[in-house]
Amino acid sequence: MNNGSLYVVDDVPGEFAERVIEAFHARPGETFSIALSGGETARRCYERLAAVGDTQIDWWKVDVYWGDERCVPLDDEASNYRLAREALLDRVGAANATYPMRCDEGPDPYQLRVGELGRFDLVHLGLGPDGHTASLFPGSPALEADPGRLVAMNDDPSGRNPYRRMTLTYAGIARARLVLFTVEGEGKRDALHRVMAGDPAAPASAVRAERVVWLADRGAAGDLTGD
Repeated sequence: MNNGSLYVVDDVPGEFAERVIEAFHARPGETFSIALSGGETARRCYERLAAVGDTQIDWWKVDVYWGDERCVPLDDEASNYRLAREALLDRVGAANATYPMRCDEGPDPYQLRVGELGRFDLVHLGLGPDGHTASLFPGSPALEADPGRLVAMNDDPSGRNPYRRMTLTYAGIARARLVLFTVEGEGKRDALHRVMAGDPAAPASAVRAERVVWLADRGAAGDLTGD
């Protein structure tokens, strides 16, 4: 399919951790750049990565970015930065560098940083029940961002997802060597089926990168069969 390869797995966090470790060892440069996500599936993925990757990844060679962030203080319970700090970074000790998204600075400083980076080695994304990914919501302005715009501010027009956001755009995500989606549970089944069918109303269906891999459990996949 043109929006990636689907793998139906019994243990999404375990498979995620293995894929990240594999990508780290296959990195073309000295450092490894990863953009992190938010949500409870991401939390489980990061906890597993911290547990199994502690001895298999040299975290002093890892630069950590974020794919999106809510406009709340970084220590707020709703912050993706806080989630990643608790579930991963504090557990592995440190990383070479961390680059939180700071809404009060606007998107341009992060845009410059991503532009200077050039390519992400890995971007981790989730999937919302409405088909959104990162903070690219159905009908939201960031879906129509100029191709040169890598980072944007955005809101959910439906109001279902609170807080103003900063997010990578499609063009920002497309700089990834590998995009790794993780999807768990029957509550995501309809959205995943829509994405796999290429539904243009599901923003995640338009994600493109050098390689896009979907890891879904059987609850989310339903009758879908993976590669």
